[in-house]
Amino acid sequence: MITTLKFRNIDASPDDPVETWPFEGILAAVERGALPDWRRLAAAIRADPWGPVAHQVLEAIHLSHPYGTTELLEGVVARARELAADSERADVASEVRGFVARSGLSKQDFAERIGTSRSRLSTYMSGKVVPSATLMVRMRRVALHASEMTTNADFRDG
Repeated sequence: MITTLKFRNIDASPDDPVETWPFEGILAAVERGALPDWRRLAAAIRADPWGPVAHQVLEAIHLSHPYGTTELLEGVVARARELAADSERADVASEVRGFVARSGLSKQDFAERIGTSRSRLSTYMSGKVVPSATLMVRMRRVALHASEMTTNADFRDG
């Protein structure tokens, strides 16, 4: 990678991974960097939207308000966080669908056993709504208990 970015008075090189740069390196990249440097920052932010690089970039832009890059880098952080949240919501929805399938119960019966309506369960399964952590624990418990009951019934019947 070719960069014109220079660090002053810090023990890091612009060629080092962005994640290893001290705050002063992040600040230098925000204030005096060029597109290749901002792309590297963006890649690190996408990899860990709430991580140290994202926090340091936001701190740097709020400290120095660099003309032209403030909106760009704030947008990178916001978009990375939005995409991560969407992915996490999809993961939770997949886990909820797995609990329902594993239980062997109908959606109506599963919803009743976790103390909600079938329509609310549907919003959890689609990812439109994210259930609370306590409700996720309850779903896991119901799925496990129901599947054990089905297995035991199959064993007795066989």
